[in-house]
Amino acid sequence: MASVSESGGGKRFEQEIYEQPEAIRRQLELGRSSAEAISAEIRRRAPHSLVIAARGSSDNAGRYAQYVFGAHNRRLVSLAAPSLFTLYRAPPDLRGTLVLGVSQSGRSPDIVAVLEEARRQNAHTVAVTRDPDSPLAQVAEQSLLLHGGEEHAIAATKSYSCQLVALAMLSTALADDAERWKELASLPDAMQAAVEASLRPAEQAARFRQAERFMVIGRGYNYATAFEVSLKIQEASYAMAEAYSGADFWHGPAAMIDRGFPVLLVAPSGEPLGDVSALRDLCVRRRADLIAISDHEEVLAHAAARLPLPAGVREWLSPVTAVVPGQLFALHLARARGLDPDQPRGMRKITETR
Repeated sequence: MASVSESGGGKRFEQEIYEQPEAIRRQLELGRSSAEAISAEIRRRAPHSLVIAARGSSDNAGRYAQYVFGAHNRRLVSLAAPSLFTLYRAPPDLRGTLVLGVSQSGRSPDIVAVLEEARRQNAHTVAVTRDPDSPLAQVAEQSLLLHGGEEHAIAATKSYSCQLVALAMLSTALADDAERWKELASLPDAMQAAVEASLRPAEQAARFRQAERFMVIGRGYNYATAFEVSLKIQEASYAMAEAYSGADFWHGPAAMIDRGFPVLLVAPSGEPLGDVSALRDLCVRRRADLIAISDHEEVLAHAAARLPLPAGVREWLSPVTAVVPGQLFALHLARARGLDPDQPRGMRKITETR
């Protein structure tokens, strides 16, 4: 009987990973006018802060939003606690905020409930979703649509990267920054280079087929990437993968590092790279199995598994490219473990939480 790897399990997952460069190209071409219209309304209403309502991968896109709107627009961004709106019926005061509901399907009742309450309080509401007829898009005042096309795999790939790009576009439009629009325009080619740079992913992942736990570390913009990669590992291969900030790592989790412990380090060029040497040195000293997503040879040189990134991507856009080798690692880890990531147990494409 053929193994999952031999029979090509995860074909939908793999195909949609490779569709991401073109999905991002469409997002940039078709989404700019909406981003600019929404940014004009934001400037008119001048919210004092932003609130992101999301779940799963969309919640990880919200973590990216905290950095991109914080660094480039000097806006405070918080992640909503939807259970306050549904289970506890104790919604916070949202007056004077911009509330973004981020959901690929736009159908999760708890995310819709956050925007419904925001509308009741006269807050500015925007849906970031693929479906213009979804309940989320219908309740929001404005929509920033995702143009990646329909996603069939249960594990989010191109919907996540399009969410990142949509949020980056909105931040850029709000800042009216011509240079950042140029940097965004180069992203599809950078994404294609990231796909092509992910050499030997099956071989890299196979050595970890027996691992039952992983630590995934990122910081700054790529704090979101650490969470997204850990989620992909969990849902595709059923291994425990815990995400940490490179700063929080030293407040306790560092004690877990030991011989053979798999540590996936998300370390593209940027401000947090200076912290990487201490993390890397600890892993080397304790003989942990380091998995590195990076464009720096010095970081990759000490890794048991090297997941290279293309050079030249600005840090604020690096989460879009850095997630690709993490997605491919999760895909091939699942195959090496004899699993089909297109059929993760107990999961379906649209998850409706309340």
